[in-house]
Amino acid sequence: MSGGRILVVDDDAQIRRVMRTTLVTHSYEVDDARSGEEALEKMRTDQFDLVLLDVNMPGMGGVEACRVIRSGRSGFDLAIIMLTVRNTEKDKIEALDAGADDYVTKPFSTPELLARIRAALRRMPQTAGTVPQRIKLEEGTEIDFQSRHVSTRGRNVRLTPKEFDLLRYLVIHPNKTIEHRELLQAVWGPDYGDELEYLRVFVNQLRKKIEPDPANPRYLLTEPWVGYRFYLPE
Repeated sequence: MSGGRILVVDDDAQIRRVMRTTLVTHSYEVDDARSGEEALEKMRTDQFDLVLLDVNMPGMGGVEACRVIRSGRSGFDLAIIMLTVRNTEKDKIEALDAGADDYVTKPFSTPELLARIRAALRRMPQTAGTVPQRIKLEEGTEIDFQSRHVSTRGRNVRLTPKEFDLLRYLVIHPNKTIEHRELLQAVWGPDYGDELEYLRVFVNQLRKKIEPDPANPRYLLTEPWVGYRFYLPE
């Protein structure tokens, strides 16, 4: 059985060959593209579970391609991992803001890449904690945990799988501060815990989508230096 369908996007043919061989050996179905433009063309006619996207490519770079993928019809149903030699916090935040789920710095080992892929494809089980099937917030936001559907004032709100899992974990523990490490390990996996920029970016994205006033959040609250808390009125 396939572990999932992966699109490898890199302008280096040797990297594409090596990654294809590695991933096929570990039971993934693999296609590849040599540019952001070619990747988008393939995604118009085929479905993938995950995209491995190099940042530095001629023409459309990886960050721009990530934004375009996320804006497409199926762009919120898949995982995106950015691959790059850059390792500054600014570069990571730019990639995450564009819609990436994770950020892997070259050179990386095969076990590290495979672990990151498993984490990106990982979904929180429906039984993780006690959560209502649906909640309604006072400003017209409704979250349906069974269908993984969110709407605000009558319009659909598109969340990536990781955004939804982060929101769900916070709602499972209403009015309780969840520490950074616990959140990262619950949503991304046990190998995570220090990637605080992931939480900052993802919480900000969620606030823009569900808060009436994202600059003054009512529900997704920051507990400085500790973690985050979801305020749920009685």
